[in-house]
Amino acid sequence: MAEFGFNEHHQNEVINYMRFARSKRVLRLKTIDSCFEELKDSRLVEETFTVDEVREMLDGLQAVVRGEVETELINTAHTNVLLLRQLFSQAEKFYLRLQTDISELENRELLEQVAEFEKTDFKTTDKVNQEISKPKLAPLNEGGVSELLNKEIVRLQEENDKLKSRLRTIESQAMNALDEKTKAERALKDLQKVQGEQQEISSLEDTVAALRADYEKSLSANSASQKDLQENLISAKHDLLRVQEQLALAEKELEKKFQQTAAYRNMKEILTKKNEQIKEIRKRLQRYESDE
Repeated sequence: MAEFGFNEHHQNEVINYMRFARSKRVLRLKTIDSCFEELKDSRLVEETFTVDEVREMLDGLQAVVRGEVETELINTAHTNVLLLRQLFSQAEKFYLRLQTDISELENRELLEQVAEFEKTDFKTTDKVNQEISKPKLAPLNEGGVSELLNKEIVRLQEENDKLKSRLRTIESQAMNALDEKTKAERALKDLQKVQGEQQEISSLEDTVAALRADYEKSLSANSASQKDLQENLISAKHDLLRVQEQLALAEKELEKKFQQTAAYRNMKEILTKKNEQIKEIRKRLQRYESDE
């Protein structure tokens, strides 16, 4: 079938399909012949028939033959669909887009060439191809098309690798941003905790100042009142020392957590000021005790 542009492999595929179609056709013709034989054996047992009887037999035969032919046509159409499905599926693996021209299916010249091939070449190659196994559609061997396909595959693979690398970079950046956000949230919580402790120190300072004022006012009272005031003052000093110890521990923890954050410097300045205030309070207490 050189006029169809088939190479040897494709020609073998066409021969296999024509052999399959011929076997189905022969089987269906035998079925139709059996319909006529069954009519002859079952109905043609009398010498004469009326017109109505002949018409009834022909109508029944027509229905049977029509059903057989319709079944064969439907089966042939469905078989061709499965064949096209195989070809299209295999073509997609090599990035090919096959197209069909329905008008060529009614080209009488080509149909006659197919019929001639079936009568001549098909019969001569029938014996040679009996042992050929069921092959699959082979990849194109043409240098130009194959080279283009390979280049396109390489390009797509490179593009895919670039996209994967970019995705990994974005994922790494996202993880780093998430870590920074977590650190900032922890730093904020610790800062809020320290601010609360500072407020507690301020409250204690106010309490100490109030107690000292009360103590000074009650010096001229009785010794029992002075002793109570002194005990309250000592208790307040103990509370102040306890809070200072907690603050010192908090400062150490903050140093570890805030060394890599921007809030560390601001926190350090605040703690320095508060330490100076505490030192000032201590000096005042020492002067007060000296005055006593």
